[in-house]
Amino acid sequence: MSSIAARQPLLTEGPIARTLLMFALPILGSTVLQSLNGSVNAMWIGHYLGESALTAVSNANLILFLLLGAVFGLSMACTILIGQSLGARNMLEAKRVVGTGVTFFVSVSVIVAIVGYFTTPLMLHALNTPLDAQAYAVPYLRIIFVAVPSMFFYNFLMMTLRGAGDSRTPFFFMGLSVLMDIVFNPLLIFGVGPFPRLGIAGSATSTLIAQTVALFALLFTLYRRKHFLRLTRHELGYLKPDMEILRALVFKGLPMGLQMIVISSSAIIMIHMVNNYGSKTTAAYGAATQLWTYVQMPAMAIGAAVSSMAAQNVGARLWDRVSRITQVGVLYNFLLSGALIGIIYLFNHAALGLFLPNDAEALTLAQHLNSIAVWSFMFFGVTFVLFGVVRSTGAVIPPLVILFISMWLIRPPFALALAPHLGADSIWWSFPLGSLASLLMAMGYYKWGGWRRARMLATPIEKAGQDQADLAGQQAPTTGQGVPASMD
Repeated sequence: MSSIAARQPLLTEGPIARTLLMFALPILGSTVLQSLNGSVNAMWIGHYLGESALTAVSNANLILFLLLGAVFGLSMACTILIGQSLGARNMLEAKRVVGTGVTFFVSVSVIVAIVGYFTTPLMLHALNTPLDAQAYAVPYLRIIFVAVPSMFFYNFLMMTLRGAGDSRTPFFFMGLSVLMDIVFNPLLIFGVGPFPRLGIAGSATSTLIAQTVALFALLFTLYRRKHFLRLTRHELGYLKPDMEILRALVFKGLPMGLQMIVISSSAIIMIHMVNNYGSKTTAAYGAATQLWTYVQMPAMAIGAAVSSMAAQNVGARLWDRVSRITQVGVLYNFLLSGALIGIIYLFNHAALGLFLPNDAEALTLAQHLNSIAVWSFMFFGVTFVLFGVVRSTGAVIPPLVILFISMWLIRPPFALALAPHLGADSIWWSFPLGSLASLLMAMGYYKWGGWRRARMLATPIEKAGQDQADLAGQQAPTTGQGVPASMD
């Protein structure tokens, strides 16, 4: 833990290629850990509690994904505001963002937890969850809602640290929470030793325990290490929401959250179309999408890293450096995503065979659709990187519009229009078409759009020197630029 965020250098300094890679790899690791955790939990439930329990978890996770999608956008807005403030050497503004964010996320999470707990049966009924699955889904989802405050606040802290230039600490504590979740899952599901036998509720309880323990461990560590963004006893006034910052969190964060919802809702449309071609085609598509999840991880990690790094440089007005970050991010996407895609093409049969070991027909279909679609995720990765850069200034609506056009107005209509001629291939070819369309629109907006003039706040992040003077009386000695000496 010697590399705690308080000792992290600013992302406005140092070699861009190395800094970006070292910042992105822990984010990628965190994403892999989350996917691994979900897979292990599904394995325990599916193998030992049956199909109804697994269906229950799938329905509950759909609701949770929608909630986490919104939180992702709000947390990303916080990341960008923190990054811009630190890039501008405005520590007081960064503290205001932290204080407003703490109050906002705690308040929202408590409301969501209470409302969600009592309306769980209604939500599952609205999803048309099968009756046999509802018996499992209600207790599972209610415990997940109890865990929501810890999950939301934990997510907020991790995104705050990334905005401050530290992705290693979130990775460390993500590993801690995933390890605890994996260990407690079987203990609480089956009642091993002194643990009670809770069935499917045990899986949700393990998540609750893991998230809560990791949250308090992270808070304890940040205060013990005297992290420069912690709120001390004399700074609790920052917990009073700053309305300008609050507006930015909501009105800039929600469009970023909606991007995740656009992606997930498009996936629902596509699986509905795939289902029309029978169970073999659906099984093939399901196996391919398992691989696609991992193919997209590097691009998503690089996009998140680029966004944090660019935000600090936007705050520092280092536009040449922002351009270089874009170029390096795109290059890394081609290298990392391209390597994974190349591996899939080389071992297409073996990789898909992990999910379809006893179904030769579905395996052949999966190999065929992979050969058509998987290469296009390299283009989609470039789009993620460009989106990461443009949203670092506060330009959040154009990426949402571009995603909506490519994933709703291009991909499904193309698949429907050519279905009589190409059959299921019309769906597989819609993926490259949608990816290429989103790439061209993203490149056009990056080159000619007005994203460099966008703002997260109505007033510039670099407020007058009064903020620095105000902070000087409250803070430990600084570098003279309003940034704690410990950051160097």
